[in-house]
Formats: sequence, structure tokens, C-alpha cells
Amino acid sequence: MTPALVIDNVGKTFDGLRAVDGVSLQVSPGERRALIGPNGAGKTTLFHCITGTLKVSFGSVRLFGNDVTYLPEHRRTKLGMGRTFQVTNVFTDLSLAENLILAIVGTDRRKWIWRRPLSAFPDLREQALAGLDTVGLKDRAEEPVRFLSYGERRQLELALALNTHPKVLFLDEPCAGLSPSERQIIFKMISAMPRDITILMIEHDMDVALGLADRVTVMNRGRVMVEGTPAEVQSDVEVRNVYFGHA
Repeated sequence: MTPALVIDNVGKTFDGLRAVDGVSLQVSPGERRALIGPNGAGKTTLFHCITGTLKVSFGSVRLFGNDVTYLPEHRRTKLGMGRTFQVTNVFTDLSLAENLILAIVGTDRRKWIWRRPLSAFPDLREQALAGLDTVGLKDRAEEPVRFLSYGERRQLELALALNTHPKVLFLDEPCAGLSPSERQIIFKMISAMPRDITILMIEHDMDVALGLADRVTVMNRGRVMVEGTPAEVQSDVEVRNVYFGHA
């Protein structure tokens, strides 16, 4: 079976500093992979390199066998990459439905139709409402995003990512800044995602990361330190040393 994602010796250098230093990993279709490590380990920079936010300094990225190393972000999205960010990235003055409609149109040929309003395409609104329904926000479709709590904005961002129909979804700290009850909501939403979506997730909440992952990759100082099942990673002495400040 062709891997969903193959990262081969990927590195990113900033003025001589290697933030990501020769990372290689392979993710199977439908897998849930957690990427963990201390602050500054290079996790988000690696995500940026994989998804095209940053250009790699060296190495390669393959998506279902296709080399996407030098493709721009929008081309990678078209091929099946979806992404959320550490900080929510939504239009606060628009309604929830309008945010989703814009996300849908962004990957649709109708974005090039200039002389017809979006209201002329009722299926876009139906799709947006269906997306909001999957994250429990359908009844708030017409509200401006600025009225949402931070946790609800995280839910909206998940809906935005899912409505681009990703084959591989990158979640960058989806539970960051959330209360315990909000973390449980996001945990259940990610757990319920269909297995035809491969998920890579950066998460500092170990209960969330290890509870969702099939396999775990631990990074430190820009490199992969350990990789294995949640149980193997939890029992690894090196991982414990890094997290308790002895490495």
C-alpha cells in the first residue's frame, strides 16, 4: 500500500540554525500520528515544511506517492492536504456559514466566476451547514464569528479544514488554550473522524495525544528522537528525560 505521507531527510535552516534537522517519517493511510516534543523541538516548523508554508532547505515530501516538495500551499491543498494552526485563523466579522462558504469556494472552480453572487449557488450553503453540523455549530450558522468562545473557534476551524475534503489533515495543537471540557469536545470530534482521513497532530496535552494516536513520533532539537506506539513512547527513558528537563 502506498504511504499517505513520506518525509525523507527534511531540513529547514534559518541563518545557519537548523530548526528541522534531517527528519524522516512515513505515515500509512488512515493512521493517526501524534508529533510531540518540548517547545522549540521543531514540530510546527516541520508542519510548515510539509504543507508548503515554508520551503524546505533540503529533503523531500511525498503525498500518496506524488512529490510535493516544491509545490505551493494551494496546490498541496488541492491534492488533499488540510491544515489547522496553533492560533485560530478565521474571519471574525463574517458569519460561521460565510467562513465555511469561502473555504469551500477556495477549492472550487466557481471561485473564478466573478459576475454571480455566492447566493446563486445554494449547494454551497448546504455544504457549509453540513460542515457546521459535524462540529455542533449548525444552530449558530448566521452569527458573526467574533461572538464565539475560543473553544468554539477551534471547532469552526476543524469544520473549515474538513470542508476542503482533506486526505491528510494536519492539526497543530488543536487543544491549546482550551478548558478541560472543551478539550474533551475536540477529542471526541477528532476521534469521530472517518479513517479515510489520515491525521498528523501536534499536541502538548499527553492525554489527548496518546489517547488518539496509533503511533507517536517524538522530536527534540529538530530531530526525531523516538518513534513507536503510545505505550512504547510512554515507557521510554529518553522521552521521560526530555520532558522532565534532564536532556
